[in-house]
Amino acid sequence: METFDNLSEESTKPAPYQTPASFSIKSWAEEDRPREKLMQKGRTALSDAELLAILLGSGTARLSAVDVAKLILAAVGNDLNELARLSLKDLMRHKGIGEAKAIAIVAALELGRRRKETAAAARVTITCSRDIYELVRPHLQDLPHEEFWVILLNRANVVMRKASISSGGVAGTVADPKLIFKEALEQLASSVILVHNHPSGNRSPSAADIALTRKLKDGGQFLDLPILDHLIYTDLGYYSFADEGIL
Repeated sequence: METFDNLSEESTKPAPYQTPASFSIKSWAEEDRPREKLMQKGRTALSDAELLAILLGSGTARLSAVDVAKLILAAVGNDLNELARLSLKDLMRHKGIGEAKAIAIVAALELGRRRKETAAAARVTITCSRDIYELVRPHLQDLPHEEFWVILLNRANVVMRKASISSGGVAGTVADPKLIFKEALEQLASSVILVHNHPSGNRSPSAADIALTRKLKDGGQFLDLPILDHLIYTDLGYYSFADEGIL
């Protein structure tokens, strides 16, 4: 009869702990998967590794796309500027990164660089009504019909976006407040400037212009989106509601 004393030392050792391989992203909770998280919570909710994982699309047999992304970022000290300096060959040295994935990373970072370059060149700060006039002149000069535009600003009064809201006839155009505020809210603007042109050359606001301005001013106050000015554009000059003390 075998006793405990006869058991080999090897057989009494506990089995070594096996580190499980990383779970596939598909096994994660839906709100934790990078793509689903972006759709549900927006792009700003994702970490750099999660954004990079979306570019990669997949990982390896033992590493999820997020794991691979974390390893790549760790190799450059989690510095996106350093990541942008890596060549295709540098990226392909990482496990799980083939040519196609390396190209996707390089292309995405180059788009980001170009966007930054373009934004810096196009950065316009509004300081007065003349700035508004010069900003919209290329869009409204010589037009035979009325158009209504909005200029969206950030907290520093830097132009985020210019957008045409409506286009009409010689005598007028319809500006829907819902469309104006929808545009501003989607762009996370801090303030709004209204602009429309008078093809007749008459700079004076009509009764309808004044009523619309007041309506939009009230709506903007409710939404914490102040209307800073409403400019009536003509080729020979302009009328500013702010300058005239109406806003």
